[in-house]
Amino acid sequence: MKRQFMLLAVAAFLVTNVYAQDVKVEKGKIVKFDYTLKVDGKEVESSAGKEPLSYSQGIGEIIPGLETALEGMKVGEQKNVKVEPKDAYGDVIKDAVKEIPNTSFPKDFVPTVGMVVDISDGKGMSAPAVIAEVKESSVMVDFNHPLAGKTLEFDVKIVDIQDAPAVPAVEAQAPAATTTTTTTTTTEATK
Repeated sequence: MKRQFMLLAVAAFLVTNVYAQDVKVEKGKIVKFDYTLKVDGKEVESSAGKEPLSYSQGIGEIIPGLETALEGMKVGEQKNVKVEPKDAYGDVIKDAVKEIPNTSFPKDFVPTVGMVVDISDGKGMSAPAVIAEVKESSVMVDFNHPLAGKTLEFDVKIVDIQDAPAVPAVEAQAPAATTTTTTTTTTEATK
C-alpha cells in the first residue's frame, strides 16, 4: 500500500512538471511576471519586493508591445523587451496640452508643475492630466500619458502561468422596475 502511494506521488509529480514545462503564455492564460521598467536608461518602476504583475493574455490588459513580446514564454524564462511608443502609450500629441483659466479650479487650489489633476468637461466626463506650466491667470495641463513618446525597456521574468477560470453562464433576468436619480455637480474646466 505504501509503495502504491509512493508510485502515485512520483507519477503526479512527473506529470505536473512535464505539464508545467509545456505551458506557454498564450491567449486565455493568467500570467504572473516580475519586471523592471526603464525609460531613457533610468529605472522608473519595478515589481521587486512586491507581488508579481498578473494579467490575462490576449485581452489588452497590458500595453500591446509587451503583451506581444510575452507570447510564447514559459515559466522561469527571462527576456529584455523594448517597446516603441506606437506599441505602448503612443506619441506625444501637441493638441493634448490645454490652457485652463484659474477660475475653473477651486479658490484654495494651488497648482504645482507635475501635479496630477482630474479635469472634468462639464458633461460628466473627466480625465487625469499633468500640470505642465503655471501661468499668472491660467494653468497648462497635459492630457498625454506621462510615458507617451517614450521607448520603454522591460526586464521580465515569467513567474506563473495558469488557465483562466471558467466563466459561469449567467441567466438573463428582466431588469428590476426601480428608478434611480443621481445628481452630479461638475465644474466645467475644458471646452
